[in-house]
Amino acid sequence: MRLSVNIDHFATLREARLSNEPEPILAALLAEQAGAEGIVCHIRGDRRHIKERDLQMLRQAIKTKLNIEMAATEEMKNIALEINPDVVSLVPEREEELTTEGGLDVISNERHLGPHIKELQKAGIKVSIFVDPDLKQINACSRAGVNLIEINTGKYADLKPGEERQKALEEIKKAALHGHKLGLEIHAGHGLDYKNIFPVVEIPEITEFSIGFSIIARSAIVGIDMAVREMVNLIG
Repeated sequence: MRLSVNIDHFATLREARLSNEPEPILAALLAEQAGAEGIVCHIRGDRRHIKERDLQMLRQAIKTKLNIEMAATEEMKNIALEINPDVVSLVPEREEELTTEGGLDVISNERHLGPHIKELQKAGIKVSIFVDPDLKQINACSRAGVNLIEINTGKYADLKPGEERQKALEEIKKAALHGHKLGLEIHAGHGLDYKNIFPVVEIPEITEFSIGFSIIARSAIVGIDMAVREMVNLIG
């Protein structure tokens, strides 16, 4: 089971003071050295944290896998074709949200997503869709032509231990199994931390986790190297 580290919030901290530090690329390199098998970042339409300059430097420096999250727009597609990351993860995006709040509604956007995905794949870029643990949405992901999905664990992560959280966990399990049966590679992420990760790690169909905020928050106390190593050990 692999860990990809999302470095967005290092850039968020930089932009809070309109400064040139902390350097997201340095954080990414340290995360790789600590055992991360991929680096994730999200370039938004408003450029609130990650910018084109960051993508260019990451593409040159990353030795594992570069996964860029983005909306399925013409502007973002052109950026992806220029940067040529290993993976593009298609996500929904709203200006008023602090962070991505839910999975992409693939069913309502199938007609648009199909050609968009094919063009990225034609350029040799693997395409993923960030999707809620909804079997109908996962079916639509398969029809859209991707062979990789990231299941949104946000609902589970926001709940306290108890019946409702267990129900949310079961939804993730069913979604992962369903996607696996469709031939999809299954990743998961959103809101996972050093405590709530344990039950999700037990889902055998999930092969990779994308985790950002909790690792970055912990790195403020113990450093990025230790924070990543601890998470790698937990999921490994």
